[in-house]
Amino acid sequence: MAYTLFYFPGNANLAPHMALEELGVPYELALLDRTNAEHKSAPYLARNPTGRIPTLLDGDETVFETAAILLYLADQHPESRLAAAPGTPGRGRFLTWLFHLTNTIQPEYRVYYYPEQHVTDPSNAADAKATAERRLGEMFALIDRELAGRPYIAADHVTVADFLLLMLVRWGRNFAHPPRDLPHLGRLCAELLARPAVQRTFAQEGLAAPFI
Repeated sequence: MAYTLFYFPGNANLAPHMALEELGVPYELALLDRTNAEHKSAPYLARNPTGRIPTLLDGDETVFETAAILLYLADQHPESRLAAAPGTPGRGRFLTWLFHLTNTIQPEYRVYYYPEQHVTDPSNAADAKATAERRLGEMFALIDRELAGRPYIAADHVTVADFLLLMLVRWGRNFAHPPRDLPHLGRLCAELLARPAVQRTFAQEGLAAPFI
């Protein structure tokens, strides 16, 4: 049975989409028209009550939240080595960085892109956005330092955490100091962008260069 990934181009589905392509497993894409708020429709909310994108269907299983989908896919296909298996060396590091990316960096982007949702006085929205950009810069600088001595963020080979990191770097492509310009992070992103699975993902979502 094929997976189904509900998506909108460039949204938080991007990392799970990369993982599906990397795995080479059967899957279908189900486009949600955000311009018409299809992700807030009753049929979609019945699957994902948060009304956010993405959602993964696997038979009777429904998984939402990007990191949860990534972990689910990696654990369903342990032969891929896209995550350290439970009980094996490296599982702790993998979980640490996967959750750091999703709990620390990803939420800060909501402040950057939707600052009006995080202030009481609308006149403070611009300051909230600028502060989020500064904080994200500090977070990516920490990642860059970590990558100074490692080829990938969570292991000595590619894992789903790297796909999540690439997605987050893309979202900062319009910063005054975009994360792609950091030396070690930029090196990793260039390597990931050269992977055929990643190239297919961008093409299927209709995303044009510059990707990050």
